[in-house]
Amino acid sequence: MFTYTSNQFQEIIDFMLKEARRRGASDAVAEASEGQGLSVTVRKGEVETIEQSLDKQVGVTVFLGHRRGNASTSDFSVDSLRATVEAAYHIAQHTAEDDCAAPAEKDLLEKNPRDLDLFHPWALDAALAIDIARTAEGAAFAVSKQIKNSDGASVSAHHAHFMMGTSQGFMGGYPFSRHYISCAPIASEGGKKSPMQRDDWYSSSRIPEQLAEPASIGTYAAQRALSRLKARSLSTRRCPVIFEAPLAAGLLGSLVQAVSGGALYRHSSFLLDSLGKQVLPKHISLFENPHLKSMTGSAPFDEEGVKTSPRTVVNKGILEGYFLSTYSARKLGMKTTGNAGGSHHLTLQSRKTPQGGLPALLKEMGTGLLVTELMGQGVNYVTGDYSRGAFGYWVEHGEIQYPVEELTIAGNLRDMLLDIELIGSDSLIRGTKETGSILIGSMTVGGK
Repeated sequence: MFTYTSNQFQEIIDFMLKEARRRGASDAVAEASEGQGLSVTVRKGEVETIEQSLDKQVGVTVFLGHRRGNASTSDFSVDSLRATVEAAYHIAQHTAEDDCAAPAEKDLLEKNPRDLDLFHPWALDAALAIDIARTAEGAAFAVSKQIKNSDGASVSAHHAHFMMGTSQGFMGGYPFSRHYISCAPIASEGGKKSPMQRDDWYSSSRIPEQLAEPASIGTYAAQRALSRLKARSLSTRRCPVIFEAPLAAGLLGSLVQAVSGGALYRHSSFLLDSLGKQVLPKHISLFENPHLKSMTGSAPFDEEGVKTSPRTVVNKGILEGYFLSTYSARKLGMKTTGNAGGSHHLTLQSRKTPQGGLPALLKEMGTGLLVTELMGQGVNYVTGDYSRGAFGYWVEHGEIQYPVEELTIAGNLRDMLLDIELIGSDSLIRGTKETGSILIGSMTVGGK
């Protein structure tokens, strides 16, 4: 499947590290990677795009004390590798000193990386991908005659591997895979000028056999699009708001962003100096586990080679840890948490979780707004101010009454996080985050 072996990558990295030392570098880090992918999109049964990607790259970071320079190339010849090291060396010579610029400490590096089962090849060719996409989209059209159009169905398979080495003695890498199937149907009430509503759904996994059935993806996406027809507006009010599970993962992402090293040392976070303080209600905890088998957010080490470990980030509402790389940790006078490159698999859990999925959470809310789509980027991470366009459903007595559109939901992220009343049992994994739908006690809903 790959042109280069792990041993060949290791030889390339060894060469670049030796070349950096020969030129006088105090430290160096090198990484080689290679990937290939296939992506197909079908729209209204016709093939719209077939994209096949093949890429490779080797990069090096050269340190001259506390000065550093980076360079990369896609040419793996000896002359090109030598020139790349030289380019990084010259950049470092002309870069200002930064007391925090240095590789991760040797004692923090992963010495025996564990196999987390992250590579599951999918023998997917264009013909099979087209057939899968047509099956998903065909199932969507079969749901109702009101599904009159489509933004297409897509199928993708991606395989890659890498190897990283440092002058501190670390050498590690592994192959990994990512696959998905998606469908985005468009519903209309009928007639050329009738309002149209679009929705979508997708399934992603490292393991192709664990992807949802294409027909079920298309069917569910169509049902979601149909449920949006005859949407109304709402008058401005304050009410409880449920963030559907996919959006709840985004809300969790806002918390992660606010307690990540880059935002903290730049003083661009609404949760500055929050360690040891309450950031969520007492019934909620947040766990990070990088060692779950086959998960998208799993990794035996981070992008600096630092060993990863399971930990509790928020314990009964109290923030116990930030998300730090070596650099951001030094800027804050702290120790890296093994999060260079971002968070690993996060699970948001609550002692207050009504069983029965989203319907049970709707009954607990009683009357309020269920949000299923957010639009715009109205989040200020410095102040926590939150204002975004939204689509959803008005709920009364625990039952959905009708779809609502042209809304704005607003609040402050600090208050919103502390006002989480319940987390649903409809747990869903999106990227590195796992959570059910989230009920917030009160937000401002702006309408007409």
